[in-house]
Amino acid sequence: MKFNTRIAVLLGVLALLVTPTAALATGPEYAPEEPEVSLPGPSASLKEKTKAYGVYCKSFPKKKVKGSRQTPFSRCVTAMAKASTVKHTTARKACAGFSKKHVKGKKGTEYSRCVSAAAEAKAEALAEA
Repeated sequence: MKFNTRIAVLLGVLALLVTPTAALATGPEYAPEEPEVSLPGPSASLKEKTKAYGVYCKSFPKKKVKGSRQTPFSRCVTAMAKASTVKHTTARKACAGFSKKHVKGKKGTEYSRCVSAAAEAKAEALAEA
């Protein structure tokens, strides 16, 4: 038998031996991990809170009010974080610092808009848990 023929026969036999093991082999089984979505708390950075709670505070202006440290929007976002993550904080307690004075052209007061948004955020947070 020629040398080339011997190599061809040897490779054919090896292929037949390896094929059944390759067909029966299975890869490692991984359990699909679901990403854990956690809402940021009241002490988180404003950037993190804005992504999570900014949806509820769309009606609040983002312009800084003279004499105030935060914008009404950032105060609302912090109130949403308090209402939805701190256990015994109600929507009313979280929005206690907002004005109850009605502004012409706006629907409701700052306080009432904050309370309704905080209640919605808290309900959604409880539904996820």
